[in-house]
Amino acid sequence: MNYGYVRVSTREQNEDRQLLALRRLEIQGKNIFLDKQSGKDFERPQWKRMVRRLRSGDVLYIKSIDRMGRNYDEILEQWRFLTKEKGVDIVVLDMPLLDTRRGKDLIGQLISDIILQLLSYVAQTEREFIRQRQEEGIAAAKARGVRFGRKANPVPVNFNDVMERWDRREISGTKAAELCGLPLSTFLRKARAAMEGKKEEL
Repeated sequence: MNYGYVRVSTREQNEDRQLLALRRLEIQGKNIFLDKQSGKDFERPQWKRMVRRLRSGDVLYIKSIDRMGRNYDEILEQWRFLTKEKGVDIVVLDMPLLDTRRGKDLIGQLISDIILQLLSYVAQTEREFIRQRQEEGIAAAKARGVRFGRKANPVPVNFNDVMERWDRREISGTKAAELCGLPLSTFLRKARAAMEGKKEEL
């Protein structure tokens, strides 16, 4: 039985290129498994489901080794588990040398192991570069004054008047929050912050 595995890191990324390559091999749709998740480890629901279904003699197709994963040690471990323990053949479409159906003699296996280790290393290194670039980008943005996180909602136009009435105990916190159209906890937080700011100015 032929199987295909597809992985993209986020829900926004497009998996069409990988799916097209697998459909050209006429793999049945029910035998193609797709995860939209990071390749940092193999704790992925569809990967696990597929591995449970694989049997000795089956062939697993993937577009490239980084679609399998991006953790050097775990890629090698999964590859060994599937090929040695489960008796599954693996074909990496972008790297013809990584086709366990061929070169089953000692030299063929040696070449395949060397290529696998090299590509697994590259996959992990690229993941580390991506993370480093993200961290550097965030640091540079913060240095420019870019703020991350949810944008604070602006205070209502009547907030200051209502806050002063609440501060003078003319109205309750519940009534003040209602007049401002805010949850009580939000009104109290904003009111206390505003009053602390006024004290610092004095």
